Amino acid sequence: MKMRSQSSFKVLSLCLLALVASTHAQLQLGFYAKSCPKAEQIILNFVHEHIHNAPSLAAALIRMHFHDCFVRGCDGSVLLNSTSNQAEKNAPPNLTVRGFDFIDRIKSLVEAECPGVVSCADILTLAARDSIVATGGPFWKVPTGRRDGVISNLVEARNSIPAPSSNFTTLQTLFANQGLDLKDLVLLSGAHTIGVSHCSSLSNRLFNFTGKGDQDPSLDSEYAANLKRFKCKNINDNTTKIEMDPGSRKTFDLGYYRQVIKRRGLFESDAALLTNSVTKSQVTQLLQGSLENFFAEFATSMEKMGRIKVKTGTEGEIRKHCAVVNS
Repeated sequence: MKMRSQSSFKVLSLCLLALVASTHAQLQLGFYAKSCPKAEQIILNFVHEHIHNAPSLAAALIRMHFHDCFVRGCDGSVLLNSTSNQAEKNAPPNLTVRGFDFIDRIKSLVEAECPGVVSCADILTLAARDSIVATGGPFWKVPTGRRDGVISNLVEARNSIPAPSSNFTTLQTLFANQGLDLKDLVLLSGAHTIGVSHCSSLSNRLFNFTGKGDQDPSLDSEYAANLKRFKCKNINDNTTKIEMDPGSRKTFDLGYYRQVIKRRGLFESDAALLTNSVTKSQVTQLLQGSLENFFAEFATSMEKMGRIKVKTGTEGEIRKHCAVVNS
């Protein structure tokens, strides 16, 4: 009887330990409250100090966060360098991603305060949120405790990140692969309300849509004519920048959806939102609602995205430098 009770006690203890371990391994608000209490403030202070000198970085950082989460989850793998140019940042979708130095500078400050404690994945997630808030956009909760991945693969990035030329079926599939639904697709696309793109992202829509020197009929013809006259003057222009939400690219608002409804979204992936009855209806509903409603809905989808396949507990590592795995 005594042996059985001891055995039962051991099983119960193991179950409790497993429960504690799994609980510990979840993301939580204020994860660094004891291990590095100043971490989140250091990140916030740096963002506030520098983002107003380069407000376009807010769009760049949220894009980087998005591209990170869509490949192996939100694990900072987009930040890694490769000696053979085979990392995520070398993939076509990431060649125009910027802000790596910004994250590296924050990391050095956090490391000086608490060496080896705060992950690059968490720093990127917090900096993306803080930069959007600092430039007048929505706030969302960022539970922390992410660990850094040690694998970064060009092919995975190329296959997992939606391209500007993606059609609805591709978008739906790539989002579903990350546990995101059509509502998340519409809301996260709303981040296109800030920032710029390059002519190369839509040159085919303007000059060679089906390979016959034609224009994408889903793009408003008057808008297309203006783009070709004043911005993207030929198919080989890879440097000219275009506002994704003309007239309010620095303001996080509903302007992007107004452009989409008018068939003036820059990308095929923007136009694709009108090709499905569910997403088209959601775009319309957002425009009929308040800015506060959009902010709240966007925040929910950002929190959801920030949890994609996160590494916690003993998975991955806490990198000393964001661009290289620990030796």
